[in-house]
Amino acid sequence: MAVVSIVLSLWLPILLSSVGVFVLSSLIHMISPWHKGDYAAVPDQDRVMDTLRSLSIPPGDYMIPRPASRADMSSPEFRDKVKKGPNWIVTVMRENGSMSGALIGWFIYTLAVSVITGIVAMAGASPDFHPHRIFHFALLTAFTGYAVALWQMSIWYHRKWSTTVKATVDGVIYAVATAAIFAHMWPM
Repeated sequence: MAVVSIVLSLWLPILLSSVGVFVLSSLIHMISPWHKGDYAAVPDQDRVMDTLRSLSIPPGDYMIPRPASRADMSSPEFRDKVKKGPNWIVTVMRENGSMSGALIGWFIYTLAVSVITGIVAMAGASPDFHPHRIFHFALLTAFTGYAVALWQMSIWYHRKWSTTVKATVDGVIYAVATAAIFAHMWPM
């Protein structure tokens, strides 16, 4: 019940920080060229797309080559496949072309980060309330929610570090906005 009362007491900064991050991310991704080079085009992409389309691969995450077992990983045949390449980790997406589902999911995610940020900031709040204390708790929590987990994609899945660094900078921007809203609108 305590979590519900915290969320209810912080409903305005939660909502405003979620909307703020949603708008900031839209501006960063749709207006600025900041993320333009995150993904390169595959050479002869029309031929690659025609070939892959003919295979009717269902949406999902795939690894090429993919070992059948641990024993297969150390087999000479599998090592030869890896050496010859190409080595891919790829996500096949649905073909609807609409971004509405992703945008709704992103907004729900911003709400979740803001709710968690509010709960953590409330736990760190002291009777001698100081906006800087709220700002720091909110900043670190929101930064963790928006950026830290992205680093795993470069560590494990070889996403370009430049893409991860840019997404981390985005996360700093989102975290600062979230923290500023919480510090400014904190119920006293």
